[in-house]
Amino acid sequence: MSDIGLIFTGVSCVFFMALVGWVSWLKTRGTADTKEGYFLAGRGLGATFIAGSLLLTNLSAEQLIGLNGSAYGYNMSSMGWEVTAAVATIAMALIFLPKYLAGAFTTLPQFLNDRFDPAVRRMSVMLFMLGYGLVTIPSVLYFGSLAVIAFFDVPGLTGLGDFEALVMMVVLIGTTGAIYAVFGGLRAVAISDTLNGVGLLIIGILVPVFGLIALGDGDFSAGFATLGSEHPEKLNAIGASDDPTPFGTIFTGMIFANLFYWCTNQYVIQRTLGAKSLAEGQKGVLFSGFFKILVPFMMMIPGVIAFHLYGPELGNIDEAYPRLIRDVLPAYLSGFFLAVLLGAVFSSFNSLLNSAATLFSLDVYAPARESTRGDKASDAELVRVAKIASLVIALFSFAIAPLLAFAPDGVFQVIRIFTGFYNIPTIVIVMVGLFTVRVPALGAKIVVVFHVITYGLLRSVFDDVVTLHFIHIYAILFVIEVMIMLICGWLRPREQAWRFTRDEKVDLTPWPFAKPLAVTLFSCVVATYLLFSPIGVASADGPGALFATLIGALFIGNLALWAVNLRRSEAGASLAT
Repeated sequence: MSDIGLIFTGVSCVFFMALVGWVSWLKTRGTADTKEGYFLAGRGLGATFIAGSLLLTNLSAEQLIGLNGSAYGYNMSSMGWEVTAAVATIAMALIFLPKYLAGAFTTLPQFLNDRFDPAVRRMSVMLFMLGYGLVTIPSVLYFGSLAVIAFFDVPGLTGLGDFEALVMMVVLIGTTGAIYAVFGGLRAVAISDTLNGVGLLIIGILVPVFGLIALGDGDFSAGFATLGSEHPEKLNAIGASDDPTPFGTIFTGMIFANLFYWCTNQYVIQRTLGAKSLAEGQKGVLFSGFFKILVPFMMMIPGVIAFHLYGPELGNIDEAYPRLIRDVLPAYLSGFFLAVLLGAVFSSFNSLLNSAATLFSLDVYAPARESTRGDKASDAELVRVAKIASLVIALFSFAIAPLLAFAPDGVFQVIRIFTGFYNIPTIVIVMVGLFTVRVPALGAKIVVVFHVITYGLLRSVFDDVVTLHFIHIYAILFVIEVMIMLICGWLRPREQAWRFTRDEKVDLTPWPFAKPLAVTLFSCVVATYLLFSPIGVASADGPGALFATLIGALFIGNLALWAVNLRRSEAGASLAT
């Protein structure tokens, strides 16, 4: 990149980022002074901000590079993590969110304290904080820094060594991202996420378009035809046993991993807990599910295009997306792309930082202060503690992130191992807690200890003996741990059945179209898999009669469903008047 190009990229990137920051500041002035204002955006988030924030919180540099790299090196099978997440958003909208909002919970451990006891609350906080602090937050900074370095050759531009450039980018990205989380609270995070989300959607559409134009030597339709006719196996999402994501795993452990992430992971669900009503929360969560359906088209098709353009010549599959961006994206969009890339990294980082500080302030500091001093902390004190905690956690992550470069088996392996320590026991405890009334806190405590020990042994001592795919192991552990809790409820049930305590702070009227939209969303999941399958575009002959018949049946079924629901809605409205 020339000096003029570099200056243009930098100036335009700063302009777009400053615009996002300015709008976020205008929308958040004076809203982060109280506990609910800082941690839950004053319980005033609408569907647009919830959906936008969920999208940007979930998608970051590792998805941009990793998913495209997987499509380049293998096929579309890794879309399973993204597309099937839409099913988990349905569960969140219809099952979990009504309970969370009815109890006016600020954190998931607060619910576990209400359902079980303070010890279970402390155990869950410890698992979250260790996971966030040691791996999740540092890995976001690490991958974000690597992405910027890969796209814009930071060592070459600065004269720094690779590791020094990594450290510089970690501190730069982390410091900028922390400003939103520390000083603006959740509302600033949600607004900036939504604005950056619009940018991500624009880039997500433009990159495959420019890629197809390049593939067709300037002709978009020719590039599209090449994509569908040559190497159709690259478009297959029905993963075999040796693919990154075997197809069978979406019916076993992936279900529970996605349920954990979208229904119980604090840094994801926190923006839904800040919904101004149940209806707005349901809209936002379901809309985010539709965005997940778009991920294969925006973040995997470019990887397939890269395979057509470069063949298998790239030394590392993770080079596919950066190479494609450098080759096909016009220079005038480079600054905008960098701003979107950094925005995605900032989103994940500051969301994690805000949630970690929330957990510490509300689930560690507040209970400890009340037990030792006998009175509750004021809102101002809790916000001040959260800001201090955010700074400490940020500085800690700055120190850990560069060290991930020395992970012997790669960072993805480290993330996968550490996440497995707390995702399954969390979803087990929450689900059993929600749907039973006699299972005691003892069951939850046994499950946490059992899972940490068993999973640790499976991933270390018996890693070479137990060769079952780790996603299938998730499912087996889930079943075992549910049985443990139910047996505890049978042998030593609670003396008094647990009763859900309602604390309604927002309107809990469900959105009338939540259920039909959930059916449509699930239909889109099925349709996406039909499209990227041997009866769809992964066939050498292209989609055939069977594909058309199945898609037609889904379409007609949804039309009928919506016709019935609209008629009922009109009938209900006429009765109300």
